[in-house]
Amino acid sequence: DVQLQASGGGLVQAGGSLRLSCAASGFNFRINTVAWYRRAPGKEREAVLCISNSDGTRYYADSVKGRFTISSDNAKNTMYLQMNSLKPEDTAVYYCAVDLYPALHYYGGSYYCPKNMDYWGKGTLVTVSS
Repeated sequence: DVQLQASGGGLVQAGGSLRLSCAASGFNFRINTVAWYRRAPGKEREAVLCISNSDGTRYYADSVKGRFTISSDNAKNTMYLQMNSLKPEDTAVYYCAVDLYPALHYYGGSYYCPKNMDYWGKGTLVTVSS
């Protein structure tokens, strides 16, 4: 069975750091597009960042550039979201997701995360206080 499990959320103060983990089973991250999404209070779910593991193409939301980094451990089939310099507006439920197509979408001269990810993990709540 294909499963994704996100963990590592919690309460942190503004300016702090947190690392989220997403453990996968049933498939290999190396041949897929992987992503982190989030849903903030009162807002729609949005793509935070994603990467195509086939060619390395990446997308970062403008709001997290320079602060968030995605990485993976192929041996453990786990990916991570390192969040630094956290802000109150980063408060949201964070989800890891995987798309079977190993490439980001290209439109209008830019790359974007797939519109519809194939698999979703349970979200983990990140709360940033000021």
